[in-house]
Amino acid sequence: MELRVASYNIHKGVLGHGPAKRASILELQTALQGLEPDLVFLQEVQFLHQRNARRLSGWPALPQHDFLAQALNMHAAYRTNACTRHGEHGNALLSRYPIIDIAHCDVSDHRFEQRGLLHVQVALPKGGPLHCIVVHFGLFAASRQRQTDRLLDYIAARVPAQAALIVAGDFNDWHGRIGPQLLQQGLVDVSEPPLKTNGKTSWRKRVRTYPARLPLMPLDRIYARAFSASEIGLGWGRAWARLSDHAPLLASLRCDQPDCPESPLHDPAAAASAPIAA
Repeated sequence: MELRVASYNIHKGVLGHGPAKRASILELQTALQGLEPDLVFLQEVQFLHQRNARRLSGWPALPQHDFLAQALNMHAAYRTNACTRHGEHGNALLSRYPIIDIAHCDVSDHRFEQRGLLHVQVALPKGGPLHCIVVHFGLFAASRQRQTDRLLDYIAARVPAQAALIVAGDFNDWHGRIGPQLLQQGLVDVSEPPLKTNGKTSWRKRVRTYPARLPLMPLDRIYARAFSASEIGLGWGRAWARLSDHAPLLASLRCDQPDCPESPLHDPAAAASAPIAA
């Protein structure tokens, strides 16, 4: 089977500051519909923000993950990473397939950055569940290293060794140091282009997602076990830059396991001809 996967830091569904601040969540909803995804790994999803709800035109009454899932006709899972004076935000997963279990692991490294892992098990048409982990790591290298260690420990303890697994999100890993460590759990960076230098993908060859207006840094990644990428892409340009400070990272993933089912939800010929990015 083939899955269309997106990882996207949506910047809490707002852009701008002061009088120029505006809600982008309505436009985000439309843009995600155009991608026709099977799985969307979301970071900085606003569950509640009382001040924005009062002040910003177009702010939805629903939590953002439910608002997006409703429009895309998808299942949604969410857990909070951070609570603030006006509300709370965290990670979410939108899934075309039913969700059978949700777990959360707090990986905050200090009191100034609240970070977490959202672990969701998704029921594929047949076979075992697909494990999905949504990641948002810290801004400091030492914090990211400790959070990577906790991610690896979590996978070893909570995900069966042979289970299909996708880990995606905002790793804030512009130097590419996390990927080699995730190989310990059989996770390969499927968002890397195939061209390599001296056995490693050079910084210049990685798909760069930040800032959305002119992507320079490869902060967002998709790692997978039992999948390989048939196509990777980036939602970028003026339209996407109006939605978030990150560009969405996109991949079509093909299951490498011999017993993978064909998805009943997609026409393979249509999926092959459809553009991955809007």
